[in-house]
Amino acid sequence: MKGANGVTSRGTKYWNSGAIPLIAPEILGNIIAEVADLAIVISEEGTVLSVLVNPMHDAFRRLEHWEGKDIRSALTVESVPKFESRLRDFLAGREGLRPVEINHADSIGRWEFPIRYSFHRIGPDGAILMLGRDLRPIAEMQQQLVRAQLALEQDHESQRENDTRFRVLMDGTRDAIVFLTARTGLITDVNNAATDLFGRSRDELIGAPLIGEFDGRTRGDLVDRLSAHAISDRSQPMRLHLRRAGQVVQVSPMLFRAGGERVLMCKIDGGVDKTHADDLGRNLQSLFHRGPDAIVFTDSAGTIMSANEGFLDLIDAAHDLNVRGRSLAEYLARGSVDLRVMTDNAARSGRMRMYPTKLAGEYGNARQVEIAVTCIEAGDANIFAMVMRDVSRLDPSRPVSTAANNDDNARSVMELVGTATLKEIVAESTSVVERMCIETAVELTMNNRVAAAEMLGLSRQSLYVKLRKYDLLSKSPGNVEDDVESDDEN
Repeated sequence: MKGANGVTSRGTKYWNSGAIPLIAPEILGNIIAEVADLAIVISEEGTVLSVLVNPMHDAFRRLEHWEGKDIRSALTVESVPKFESRLRDFLAGREGLRPVEINHADSIGRWEFPIRYSFHRIGPDGAILMLGRDLRPIAEMQQQLVRAQLALEQDHESQRENDTRFRVLMDGTRDAIVFLTARTGLITDVNNAATDLFGRSRDELIGAPLIGEFDGRTRGDLVDRLSAHAISDRSQPMRLHLRRAGQVVQVSPMLFRAGGERVLMCKIDGGVDKTHADDLGRNLQSLFHRGPDAIVFTDSAGTIMSANEGFLDLIDAAHDLNVRGRSLAEYLARGSVDLRVMTDNAARSGRMRMYPTKLAGEYGNARQVEIAVTCIEAGDANIFAMVMRDVSRLDPSRPVSTAANNDDNARSVMELVGTATLKEIVAESTSVVERMCIETAVELTMNNRVAAAEMLGLSRQSLYVKLRKYDLLSKSPGNVEDDVESDDEN
Protein backbone atom coordinates (compact mmCIF):
# COMPACT_ATOMS: atom_id res chain seq x y z
CA MET A 1 0.00 0.00 0.00
CA LYS A 2 1.30 3.44 -0.96
CA GLY A 3 2.01 5.97 1.69
CA ALA A 4 1.94 9.70 1.58
CA ASN A 5 5.35 9.76 -0.08
CA GLY A 6 4.40 7.06 -2.57
CA VAL A 7 6.33 4.17 -1.01
CA THR A 8 5.20 0.62 -1.92
CA SER A 9 5.64 -2.56 0.10
CA ARG A 10 8.83 -3.25 -1.80
CA GLY A 11 10.28 0.11 -0.81
CA THR A 12 10.22 1.62 -4.33
CA LYS A 13 9.38 5.35 -4.47
CA TYR A 14 7.15 6.85 -7.16
CA TRP A 15 6.29 10.50 -7.67
CA ASN A 16 3.13 11.91 -6.24
CA SER A 17 0.08 12.45 -8.41
CA GLY A 18 0.53 15.45 -10.70
CA ALA A 19 4.31 15.60 -10.12
CA ILE A 20 7.02 14.43 -12.54
CA PRO A 21 10.51 13.72 -11.25
CA LEU A 22 13.51 15.42 -12.76
CA ILE A 23 14.90 13.63 -15.81
CA ALA A 24 18.41 14.03 -17.08
CA PRO A 25 18.59 16.05 -20.35
CA GLU A 26 20.24 13.27 -22.36
CA ILE A 27 17.60 10.79 -21.19
CA LEU A 28 14.77 13.23 -21.93
CA GLY A 29 16.09 13.74 -25.45
CA ASN A 30 16.09 10.02 -26.09
CA ILE A 31 12.55 9.71 -24.74
CA ILE A 32 11.29 12.53 -26.94
CA ALA A 33 13.08 11.11 -29.98
CA GLU A 34 11.52 7.70 -29.37
CA VAL A 35 8.02 9.09 -28.84
CA ALA A 36 7.88 11.37 -31.90
CA ASP A 37 9.05 10.90 -35.48
CA LEU A 38 10.49 14.41 -35.42
CA ALA A 39 10.85 16.80 -32.47
CA ILE A 40 11.89 20.46 -32.79
CA VAL A 41 12.60 22.90 -29.97
CA ILE A 42 11.98 26.50 -31.02
CA SER A 43 11.97 29.86 -29.36
CA GLU A 44 8.88 32.04 -29.15
CA GLU A 45 10.10 33.87 -32.26
CA GLY A 46 10.37 30.61 -34.22
CA THR A 47 14.15 30.08 -34.16
CA VAL A 48 15.12 26.41 -34.16
CA LEU A 49 17.07 25.59 -31.00
CA SER A 50 17.31 21.82 -31.39
CA VAL A 51 16.21 19.06 -33.77
CA LEU A 52 15.61 15.49 -32.61
CA VAL A 53 14.98 12.73 -35.16
CA ASN A 54 13.65 9.30 -34.25
CA PRO A 55 16.61 6.93 -34.74
CA MET A 56 14.23 4.18 -35.87
CA HIS A 57 12.80 6.42 -38.61
CA ASP A 58 15.18 6.35 -41.57
CA ALA A 59 12.86 8.23 -43.94
CA PHE A 60 14.12 11.68 -42.84
CA ARG A 61 17.26 13.33 -44.07
CA ARG A 62 19.77 14.82 -41.64
CA LEU A 63 18.11 17.98 -40.32
CA GLU A 64 20.77 19.37 -37.95
CA HIS A 65 21.38 22.26 -40.36
CA TRP A 66 18.02 23.70 -39.29
CA GLU A 67 19.42 24.64 -35.86
CA GLY A 68 19.92 28.37 -35.47
CA LYS A 69 17.63 29.19 -38.41
CA ASP A 70 14.07 30.41 -38.54
CA ILE A 71 11.78 27.39 -38.90
CA ARG A 72 9.79 29.32 -41.51
CA SER A 73 12.66 28.85 -43.97
CA ALA A 74 12.06 25.08 -43.82
CA LEU A 75 8.33 25.35 -44.54
CA THR A 76 6.43 25.54 -47.81
CA VAL A 77 4.82 28.83 -48.75
CA GLU A 78 1.28 27.70 -47.91
CA SER A 79 2.40 26.25 -44.53
CA VAL A 80 3.93 29.48 -43.16
CA PRO A 81 0.56 31.19 -42.43
CA LYS A 82 -0.75 28.04 -40.76
CA PHE A 83 2.36 27.81 -38.52
CA GLU A 84 2.22 31.48 -37.51
CA SER A 85 -1.48 31.29 -36.69
CA ARG A 86 -1.04 28.19 -34.50
CA LEU A 87 2.07 29.63 -32.76
CA ARG A 88 0.23 32.88 -32.03
CA ASP A 89 -2.72 30.99 -30.51
CA PHE A 90 -0.36 28.85 -28.44
CA LEU A 91 1.52 31.85 -27.07
CA ALA A 92 -1.80 33.52 -26.26
CA GLY A 93 -2.64 30.57 -23.99
CA ARG A 94 -5.64 29.31 -25.85
CA GLU A 95 -6.77 25.90 -24.64
CA GLY A 96 -7.84 22.89 -26.61
CA LEU A 97 -5.57 23.56 -29.57
CA ARG A 98 -5.48 20.72 -32.05
CA PRO A 99 -2.26 19.63 -33.77
CA VAL A 100 -1.42 21.50 -36.94
CA GLU A 101 -0.41 19.88 -40.23
CA ILE A 102 2.34 21.66 -42.14
CA ASN A 103 4.73 20.73 -44.93
CA HIS A 104 8.50 20.95 -44.73
CA ALA A 105 10.60 21.64 -47.81
CA ASP A 106 14.12 22.72 -48.66
CA SER A 107 14.90 26.11 -50.13
CA ILE A 108 14.95 24.92 -53.76
CA GLY A 109 11.95 22.54 -53.56
CA ARG A 110 13.82 19.27 -54.13
CA TRP A 111 11.94 17.40 -51.40
CA GLU A 112 8.82 17.90 -49.31
CA PHE A 113 7.11 15.96 -46.52
CA PRO A 114 4.03 16.61 -44.31
CA ILE A 115 4.21 16.59 -40.49
CA ARG A 116 1.52 16.95 -37.81
CA TYR A 117 2.86 18.98 -34.83
CA SER A 118 1.61 19.46 -31.29
CA PHE A 119 3.02 22.39 -29.23
CA HIS A 120 4.32 22.01 -25.64
CA ARG A 121 6.02 24.37 -23.16
CA ILE A 122 9.33 23.17 -21.69
CA GLY A 123 11.38 25.09 -19.14
CA PRO A 124 11.07 28.65 -17.86
CA ASP A 125 13.07 30.22 -20.71
CA GLY A 126 10.11 30.22 -23.13
CA ALA A 127 11.28 27.27 -25.26
CA ILE A 128 8.55 25.42 -27.14
CA LEU A 129 8.67 21.73 -27.99
CA MET A 130 7.03 20.70 -31.26
CA LEU A 131 6.32 16.94 -31.34
CA GLY A 132 5.78 15.84 -34.93
CA ARG A 133 4.21 12.76 -36.49
CA ASP A 134 5.20 11.86 -40.06
CA LEU A 135 2.11 11.96 -42.30
CA ARG A 136 3.75 10.45 -45.40
CA PRO A 137 2.49 6.90 -44.74
CA ILE A 138 -1.03 8.30 -44.29
CA ALA A 139 -0.64 10.48 -47.39
CA GLU A 140 0.58 7.51 -49.42
CA MET A 141 -2.33 5.44 -48.19
CA GLN A 142 -4.71 8.25 -49.11
CA GLN A 143 -3.13 8.45 -52.56
CA GLN A 144 -3.54 4.71 -52.98
CA LEU A 145 -7.18 4.98 -51.97
CA VAL A 146 -7.70 7.84 -54.42
CA ARG A 147 -6.03 5.90 -57.22
CA ALA A 148 -8.07 2.82 -56.39
CA GLN A 149 -11.27 4.89 -56.39
CA LEU A 150 -10.36 6.44 -59.75
CA ALA A 151 -9.57 3.01 -61.17
CA LEU A 152 -12.91 1.67 -59.92
CA GLU A 153 -14.74 4.61 -61.47
CA GLN A 154 -12.91 4.12 -64.78
CA ASP A 155 -13.69 0.39 -64.72
CA HIS A 156 -17.31 1.19 -63.93
CA GLU A 157 -17.54 3.67 -66.82
CA SER A 158 -15.81 1.23 -69.16
CA GLN A 159 -18.19 -1.52 -68.09
CA ARG A 160 -21.18 0.75 -68.63
CA GLU A 161 -19.86 1.71 -72.09
CA ASN A 162 -19.28 -1.93 -73.06
CA ASP A 163 -22.67 -2.91 -71.72
CA THR A 164 -24.32 -0.14 -73.75
CA ARG A 165 -22.50 -1.23 -76.90
CA PHE A 166 -23.46 -4.84 -76.28
CA ARG A 167 -27.10 -3.92 -75.73
CA VAL A 168 -27.22 -1.74 -78.87
CA LEU A 169 -25.62 -4.53 -80.89
CA MET A 170 -28.04 -7.11 -79.50
CA ASP A 171 -31.10 -4.99 -80.16
CA GLY A 172 -29.85 -3.82 -83.56
CA THR A 173 -29.31 -7.28 -85.05
CA ARG A 174 -32.18 -8.94 -86.86
CA ASP A 175 -31.14 -12.44 -85.77
CA ALA A 176 -32.51 -13.92 -82.57
CA ILE A 177 -29.63 -14.24 -80.07
CA VAL A 178 -29.84 -16.25 -76.83
CA PHE A 179 -27.11 -16.67 -74.19
CA LEU A 180 -27.27 -19.58 -71.76
CA THR A 181 -24.89 -21.34 -69.37
CA ALA A 182 -23.63 -24.69 -70.59
CA ARG A 183 -23.77 -26.15 -67.07
CA THR A 184 -27.42 -25.45 -66.25
CA GLY A 185 -28.98 -24.61 -69.61
CA LEU A 186 -30.62 -21.48 -68.14
CA ILE A 187 -31.00 -18.37 -70.29
CA THR A 188 -28.86 -15.45 -69.15
CA ASP A 189 -29.65 -12.89 -71.85
CA VAL A 190 -31.76 -12.46 -75.01
CA ASN A 191 -32.33 -9.73 -77.57
CA ASN A 192 -35.58 -8.29 -78.86
CA ALA A 193 -35.63 -10.54 -81.91
CA ALA A 194 -35.52 -13.60 -79.60
CA THR A 195 -38.40 -12.34 -77.47
CA ASP A 196 -40.48 -11.80 -80.62
CA LEU A 197 -39.61 -15.27 -81.86
CA PHE A 198 -40.47 -17.00 -78.58
CA GLY A 199 -43.49 -14.80 -77.88
CA ARG A 200 -42.38 -14.04 -74.30
CA SER A 201 -40.94 -11.01 -72.53
CA ARG A 202 -37.28 -10.64 -71.64
CA ASP A 203 -38.00 -10.91 -67.91
CA GLU A 204 -39.86 -14.18 -68.48
CA LEU A 205 -37.04 -15.69 -70.53
CA ILE A 206 -34.04 -14.72 -68.37
CA GLY A 207 -33.44 -17.45 -65.78
CA ALA A 208 -35.75 -19.89 -67.56
CA PRO A 209 -34.44 -23.11 -69.18
CA LEU A 210 -34.01 -22.94 -72.95
CA ILE A 211 -35.53 -26.40 -73.33
CA GLY A 212 -38.88 -24.90 -72.34
CA GLU A 213 -39.06 -23.19 -75.72
CA PHE A 214 -38.57 -26.34 -77.84
CA ASP A 215 -40.42 -29.63 -78.25
CA GLY A 216 -39.17 -33.16 -77.80
CA ARG A 217 -35.96 -32.52 -75.84
CA THR A 218 -34.80 -32.84 -72.26
CA ARG A 219 -32.64 -30.19 -70.70
CA GLY A 220 -29.45 -32.24 -70.58
CA ASP A 221 -29.94 -33.65 -74.04
CA LEU A 222 -30.44 -30.24 -75.65
CA VAL A 223 -27.47 -28.58 -73.91
CA ASP A 224 -25.20 -31.52 -74.72
CA ARG A 225 -26.26 -31.43 -78.38
CA LEU A 226 -25.71 -27.69 -78.58
CA SER A 227 -22.26 -27.98 -76.98
CA ALA A 228 -21.24 -30.89 -79.21
CA HIS A 229 -22.46 -29.05 -82.30
CA ALA A 230 -20.60 -25.88 -81.29
CA ILE A 231 -17.20 -27.62 -81.01
CA SER A 232 -17.66 -29.73 -84.15
CA ASP A 233 -16.65 -28.79 -87.69
CA ARG A 234 -20.21 -28.94 -88.99
CA SER A 235 -21.32 -25.74 -90.68
CA GLN A 236 -25.00 -26.65 -90.96
CA PRO A 237 -27.19 -25.36 -88.10
CA MET A 238 -29.38 -27.57 -85.93
CA ARG A 239 -33.08 -27.81 -86.73
CA LEU A 240 -35.41 -27.54 -83.73
CA HIS A 241 -39.18 -27.15 -83.35
CA LEU A 242 -40.53 -24.19 -81.40
CA ARG A 243 -43.14 -25.16 -78.84
CA ARG A 244 -45.33 -22.04 -78.91
CA ALA A 245 -44.91 -20.79 -82.47
CA GLY A 246 -45.07 -24.27 -83.95
CA GLN A 247 -42.38 -23.59 -86.56
CA VAL A 248 -39.03 -25.17 -87.34
CA VAL A 249 -36.02 -22.95 -86.69
CA GLN A 250 -32.30 -23.31 -87.33
CA VAL A 251 -30.00 -22.90 -84.32
CA SER A 252 -26.28 -22.09 -84.72
CA PRO A 253 -24.53 -22.44 -81.32
CA MET A 254 -21.13 -21.06 -80.36
CA LEU A 255 -19.34 -22.11 -77.15
CA PHE A 256 -16.95 -19.85 -75.22
CA ARG A 257 -15.72 -19.34 -71.65
CA ALA A 258 -16.38 -16.16 -69.63
CA GLY A 259 -15.72 -15.63 -65.93
CA GLY A 260 -14.63 -19.25 -65.51
CA GLU A 261 -17.93 -20.62 -66.84
CA ARG A 262 -18.79 -22.04 -70.25
CA VAL A 263 -21.43 -20.04 -72.09
CA LEU A 264 -23.42 -20.92 -75.20
CA MET A 265 -24.47 -18.22 -77.65
CA CYS A 266 -27.24 -19.48 -79.93
CA LYS A 267 -28.20 -17.64 -83.10
CA ILE A 268 -31.70 -18.72 -84.08
CA ASP A 269 -32.97 -18.32 -87.62
CA GLY A 270 -36.74 -18.46 -87.81
CA GLY A 271 -36.86 -18.48 -91.60
CA VAL A 272 -38.31 -15.89 -93.94
CA ASP A 273 -41.26 -14.10 -92.38
CA LYS A 274 -43.06 -10.83 -92.96
CA THR A 275 -40.31 -8.79 -91.32
CA HIS A 276 -37.68 -10.39 -93.55
CA ALA A 277 -39.67 -10.50 -96.76
CA ASP A 278 -37.57 -7.74 -98.32
CA ASP A 279 -34.21 -9.24 -97.35
CA LEU A 280 -32.30 -9.14 -100.66
CA GLY A 281 -29.64 -11.58 -99.48
CA ARG A 282 -32.17 -14.24 -98.55
CA ASN A 283 -34.10 -13.74 -101.77
CA LEU A 284 -30.98 -14.05 -103.92
CA GLN A 285 -29.88 -17.13 -102.04
CA SER A 286 -33.28 -18.73 -102.61
CA LEU A 287 -33.10 -17.82 -106.29
CA PHE A 288 -29.65 -19.39 -106.57
CA HIS A 289 -30.74 -22.68 -105.01
CA ARG A 290 -34.26 -22.94 -106.43
CA GLY A 291 -34.08 -21.06 -109.73
CA PRO A 292 -34.72 -23.02 -112.98
CA ASP A 293 -31.72 -21.51 -114.79
CA ALA A 294 -28.16 -22.66 -114.23
CA ILE A 295 -26.09 -20.19 -112.19
CA VAL A 296 -22.31 -20.43 -111.83
CA PHE A 297 -19.85 -18.15 -110.01
CA THR A 298 -16.23 -18.20 -111.21
CA ASP A 299 -13.10 -16.29 -110.29
CA SER A 300 -11.17 -14.14 -112.74
CA ALA A 301 -9.40 -17.24 -114.16
CA GLY A 302 -12.69 -19.04 -114.82
CA THR A 303 -12.39 -21.49 -111.92
CA ILE A 304 -15.80 -22.53 -110.60
CA MET A 305 -16.42 -21.25 -107.08
CA SER A 306 -20.04 -22.36 -106.69
CA ALA A 307 -22.80 -23.77 -108.89
CA ASN A 308 -26.48 -24.40 -108.33
CA GLU A 309 -28.62 -27.43 -109.03
CA GLY A 310 -29.62 -26.09 -112.44
CA PHE A 311 -26.01 -26.20 -113.66
CA LEU A 312 -25.52 -29.68 -112.20
CA ASP A 313 -28.58 -30.82 -114.16
CA LEU A 314 -27.14 -29.43 -117.41
CA ILE A 315 -23.84 -31.27 -117.06
CA ASP A 316 -25.24 -34.36 -115.29
CA ALA A 317 -23.03 -33.89 -112.21
CA ALA A 318 -23.95 -35.59 -108.94
CA HIS A 319 -22.74 -32.88 -106.54
CA ASP A 320 -21.27 -29.40 -106.62
CA LEU A 321 -18.13 -30.80 -105.03
CA ASN A 322 -17.48 -32.56 -108.35
CA VAL A 323 -17.25 -29.25 -110.23
CA ARG A 324 -16.01 -26.82 -107.59
CA GLY A 325 -12.39 -25.89 -108.24
CA ARG A 326 -12.49 -26.95 -111.90
CA SER A 327 -12.34 -24.58 -114.86
CA LEU A 328 -15.60 -23.73 -116.59
CA ALA A 329 -13.78 -24.13 -119.91
CA GLU A 330 -13.88 -27.91 -119.38
CA TYR A 331 -17.66 -27.82 -119.91
CA LEU A 332 -17.83 -25.34 -122.82
CA ALA A 333 -17.90 -26.58 -126.42
CA ARG A 334 -15.04 -24.34 -127.53
CA GLY A 335 -13.28 -24.46 -124.18
CA SER A 336 -11.02 -21.55 -123.35
CA VAL A 337 -12.13 -19.62 -126.46
CA ASP A 338 -15.70 -19.29 -125.16
CA LEU A 339 -14.47 -18.57 -121.64
CA ARG A 340 -12.08 -15.84 -122.75
CA VAL A 341 -14.66 -14.16 -124.99
CA MET A 342 -17.21 -14.05 -122.16
CA THR A 343 -14.86 -12.95 -119.38
CA ASP A 344 -13.02 -10.34 -121.48
CA ASN A 345 -16.21 -8.72 -122.70
CA ALA A 346 -17.84 -8.81 -119.25
CA ALA A 347 -14.73 -7.37 -117.61
CA ARG A 348 -14.61 -4.59 -120.19
CA SER A 349 -18.27 -3.54 -120.19
CA GLY A 350 -19.50 -5.01 -116.91
CA ARG A 351 -21.80 -7.59 -118.48
CA MET A 352 -22.48 -9.62 -121.61
CA ARG A 353 -25.92 -10.61 -122.83
CA MET A 354 -26.95 -13.93 -124.32
CA TYR A 355 -23.75 -15.52 -125.54
CA PRO A 356 -24.72 -18.67 -127.53
CA THR A 357 -22.61 -21.81 -127.19
CA LYS A 358 -22.83 -25.47 -126.24
CA LEU A 359 -22.36 -26.97 -122.79
CA ALA A 360 -20.87 -30.45 -122.62
CA GLY A 361 -21.84 -32.66 -119.70
CA GLU A 362 -19.81 -35.14 -117.67
CA TYR A 363 -20.65 -37.88 -120.14
CA GLY A 364 -20.30 -35.90 -123.37
CA ASN A 365 -23.94 -34.85 -123.87
CA ALA A 366 -23.84 -31.35 -125.37
CA ARG A 367 -26.70 -28.88 -124.98
CA GLN A 368 -27.32 -25.58 -126.68
CA VAL A 369 -27.28 -22.76 -124.12
CA GLU A 370 -27.33 -18.99 -123.93
CA ILE A 371 -25.10 -17.47 -121.26
CA ALA A 372 -25.46 -14.03 -119.65
CA VAL A 373 -22.29 -12.92 -117.83
CA THR A 374 -21.96 -10.22 -115.16
CA CYS A 375 -18.65 -8.99 -113.72
CA ILE A 376 -18.80 -8.39 -109.95
CA GLU A 377 -16.11 -6.57 -108.00
CA ALA A 378 -15.03 -8.51 -104.91
CA GLY A 379 -12.34 -6.45 -103.23
CA ASP A 380 -9.27 -6.35 -105.45
CA ALA A 381 -10.45 -9.22 -107.67
CA ASN A 382 -13.31 -9.79 -110.10
CA ILE A 383 -15.92 -12.54 -109.89
CA PHE A 384 -18.07 -13.58 -112.84
CA ALA A 385 -21.68 -14.59 -112.34
CA MET A 386 -23.01 -16.63 -115.29
CA VAL A 387 -26.67 -17.42 -115.83
CA MET A 388 -27.18 -20.21 -118.40
CA ARG A 389 -30.44 -21.06 -120.12
CA ASP A 390 -31.00 -24.31 -121.99
CA VAL A 391 -32.34 -23.12 -125.38
CA SER A 392 -32.69 -26.67 -126.68
CA ARG A 393 -35.88 -26.92 -124.61
CA LEU A 394 -37.47 -23.79 -126.02
CA ASP A 395 -40.76 -24.15 -127.86
CA PRO A 396 -40.01 -24.03 -131.61
CA SER A 397 -43.49 -22.64 -132.32
CA ARG A 398 -43.01 -19.48 -130.27
CA PRO A 399 -42.96 -16.26 -132.32
CA VAL A 400 -39.54 -14.89 -133.16
CA SER A 401 -39.13 -11.17 -133.84
CA THR A 402 -36.91 -10.39 -136.84
CA ALA A 403 -35.85 -7.26 -138.70
CA ALA A 404 -37.79 -6.20 -141.72
CA ASN A 405 -34.87 -6.79 -144.09
CA ASN A 406 -34.01 -10.28 -142.75
CA ASP A 407 -35.82 -13.36 -143.93
CA ASP A 408 -36.19 -16.67 -142.08
CA ASN A 409 -33.20 -18.17 -143.82
CA ALA A 410 -30.96 -15.30 -142.69
CA ARG A 411 -32.18 -15.72 -139.07
CA SER A 412 -31.43 -19.44 -139.12
CA VAL A 413 -27.97 -18.76 -140.53
CA MET A 414 -27.25 -16.21 -137.78
CA GLU A 415 -28.18 -18.75 -135.11
CA LEU A 416 -25.50 -21.08 -136.49
CA VAL A 417 -22.72 -18.61 -135.70
CA GLY A 418 -20.51 -20.11 -133.04
CA THR A 419 -21.78 -23.66 -133.55
CA ALA A 420 -20.14 -24.45 -136.91
CA THR A 421 -17.14 -23.32 -138.95
CA LEU A 422 -17.46 -20.58 -141.53
CA LYS A 423 -16.93 -23.03 -144.42
CA GLU A 424 -19.95 -25.10 -143.35
CA ILE A 425 -22.12 -21.99 -143.10
CA VAL A 426 -20.99 -20.49 -146.42
CA ALA A 427 -21.61 -23.80 -148.19
CA GLU A 428 -25.32 -23.46 -147.31
CA SER A 429 -25.74 -19.74 -147.80
CA THR A 430 -24.83 -16.82 -149.98
CA SER A 431 -22.23 -14.15 -149.64
CA VAL A 432 -24.81 -12.02 -147.82
CA VAL A 433 -25.07 -14.64 -145.09
CA GLU A 434 -21.28 -14.83 -144.94
CA ARG A 435 -21.15 -11.10 -144.33
CA MET A 436 -23.81 -11.38 -141.58
CA CYS A 437 -21.91 -14.20 -139.87
CA ILE A 438 -18.65 -12.31 -139.86
CA GLU A 439 -20.39 -9.18 -138.60
CA THR A 440 -22.14 -11.13 -135.84
CA ALA A 441 -18.89 -12.79 -134.72
CA VAL A 442 -17.09 -9.46 -134.54
CA GLU A 443 -19.98 -8.01 -132.54
CA LEU A 444 -20.11 -10.94 -130.11
CA THR A 445 -16.38 -10.73 -129.44
CA MET A 446 -16.46 -6.95 -129.05
CA ASN A 447 -14.16 -6.57 -132.10
CA ASN A 448 -11.65 -9.06 -130.70
CA ARG A 449 -10.11 -10.27 -133.99
CA VAL A 450 -8.33 -13.27 -132.47
CA ALA A 451 -11.45 -14.53 -130.67
CA ALA A 452 -13.64 -13.91 -133.74
CA ALA A 453 -11.25 -15.84 -135.95
CA GLU A 454 -11.17 -18.76 -133.52
CA MET A 455 -14.95 -18.73 -133.25
CA LEU A 456 -15.32 -18.90 -137.03
CA GLY A 457 -12.51 -21.40 -137.53
CA LEU A 458 -10.38 -18.98 -139.55
CA SER A 459 -6.90 -17.59 -139.31
CA ARG A 460 -6.52 -13.92 -138.52
CA GLN A 461 -5.25 -13.26 -142.04
CA SER A 462 -8.30 -14.94 -143.61
CA LEU A 463 -10.64 -12.99 -141.35
CA TYR A 464 -8.96 -9.73 -142.37
CA VAL A 465 -9.37 -10.58 -146.06
CA LYS A 466 -13.09 -11.17 -145.58
CA LEU A 467 -13.50 -8.02 -143.47
CA ARG A 468 -11.94 -6.04 -146.30
CA LYS A 469 -14.04 -7.91 -148.88
CA TYR A 470 -17.32 -6.95 -147.20
CA ASP A 471 -16.11 -3.46 -146.24
CA LEU A 472 -16.39 -4.20 -142.48
CA LEU A 473 -13.06 -2.69 -141.46
CA SER A 474 -14.75 0.62 -140.79
CA LYS A 475 -16.87 -1.03 -138.08
CA SER A 476 -13.78 -2.39 -136.31
CA PRO A 477 -11.33 -0.43 -134.16
CA GLY A 478 -8.62 1.37 -136.00
CA ASN A 479 -5.90 -0.89 -134.61
CA VAL A 480 -7.39 -3.96 -136.33
CA GLU A 481 -6.01 -3.02 -139.72
CA ASP A 482 -2.75 -1.94 -138.16
CA ASP A 483 -2.37 -5.31 -136.43
CA VAL A 484 -3.07 -7.21 -139.64
CA GLU A 485 -0.69 -5.08 -141.63
CA SER A 486 1.99 -5.78 -139.05
CA ASP A 487 1.25 -9.49 -139.47
CA ASP A 488 1.66 -9.08 -143.24
CA GLU A 489 5.00 -7.43 -142.76
CA ASN A 490 6.13 -10.24 -140.50
